[in-house]
Amino acid sequence: MPEKTPLESWIAQKIGLRNGELTREEIADYQLRKLRETLRWARSHSPFYKRRLSTVSEGEPASFAAFESIPFTDTADLQQHGVQFLCVPQGDIDRVVTLESSGTCGAPKRVFFTAADQELTVDFFCVGMSQLVKSGQSVLIALPFARPGSVGDLLATAVRRLGVRPVLCGPVTDSVRTIEIMKREQVECVVGLPVEILSLVRTSERDVPSRFLNNVLLCSDHVSDSIVHAIRAKWGCEVFEHYGMTEMGLGGGVDCETHAGYHLREADLYLEIIDPESGAPLPAGETGEIVVTTLTRQGMPFIRYRTGDLSRWLPDSCPCGTVLLRLDRVRGRKQYRASGPHRGITIAILDEALFALPEVRDFSAYVDGVRPSKLIITVYGSGKRGNLQEKTREALDRVPEIYLAQKSGELQLFVNAAERVASTRTGKRGIGERVA
Repeated sequence: MPEKTPLESWIAQKIGLRNGELTREEIADYQLRKLRETLRWARSHSPFYKRRLSTVSEGEPASFAAFESIPFTDTADLQQHGVQFLCVPQGDIDRVVTLESSGTCGAPKRVFFTAADQELTVDFFCVGMSQLVKSGQSVLIALPFARPGSVGDLLATAVRRLGVRPVLCGPVTDSVRTIEIMKREQVECVVGLPVEILSLVRTSERDVPSRFLNNVLLCSDHVSDSIVHAIRAKWGCEVFEHYGMTEMGLGGGVDCETHAGYHLREADLYLEIIDPESGAPLPAGETGEIVVTTLTRQGMPFIRYRTGDLSRWLPDSCPCGTVLLRLDRVRGRKQYRASGPHRGITIAILDEALFALPEVRDFSAYVDGVRPSKLIITVYGSGKRGNLQEKTREALDRVPEIYLAQKSGELQLFVNAAERVASTRTGKRGIGERVA
């Protein structure tokens, strides 16, 4: 029997359960109570929410069904009214994260955190990492860490509480140098972005650094099966996955040792899956857009915030035996499936096709708006440019969505190749759009 996720006992403690086992009923009672508190706090302290929630009666929501009638918020709201989301004076803000728009234009998003909000993240990181590393071990943190309150800095604080030594190297810009650090420090765990860890895997020798390494945690971006398989095959270690975003407080959920979906920090977050077009709630098993409400954030709460990420609730219980829900791996972004001949071509589909090629370390993808649309792929990897282009095109031609769009004459595929790996990005990867 696999070990139950440590998030369950942590959540039981956070919601005040002193005796007995955690149940879905207790989680639901707690979340509904916290939803009322969050709405009351936001409406009383935030200029934005005072307007947005003006029609919500005191004491609402009386039920989760009633909560579904509350208006959504989205990226445009955050871009246009960011400071007005605040529920505390700006002097109480300890950290501001600026996120550039993922499109070709648009104002950046700014997300504000109090010290208490950041402590919630550290607490989650601590319990999540407890299943990957133990006291006396070391972990390589391949994430930004220089600024206080950055994700790498908070993760380092969390693992120190476990008695674990953080090795802070920052984002992977030099794979050879990072491999040397892993060997020198004999790290038992590595945390980083999927594409950057893949670059390390395809740089390292077969037995180095796998003789030290036990676990890898992939975070901050979409995770593909092809990357997970490549890491396990080369390094022979377990691969865990984390799902989160800055608006969630950097941490959202993490899988357990069964690797059968993300278990969420349900004491801090309430998630919904909705139909991206109608906004109606979807049952377990159906893919839709993730909507998040923060339950414990004081500085900048988010209420029914549309993330754009596409996933689903997994309907069955986790093999680890927990009562916590399971969120499936994110399968793409809503805006890249909206319309046009490239409908259904997501970054997740491209990841699976291209990262299965041993020569590929990274790629970029763009779609323009001209008829026929053009899908422009640039791959970065090893080997001769012509061979890399040919293998890439062959892999993409086997993708049904791309094959059918090309056959109908609605899509043209262009493939470029380069030996240099793309520069390190900020934010999640996606398919860009170039409109003529």
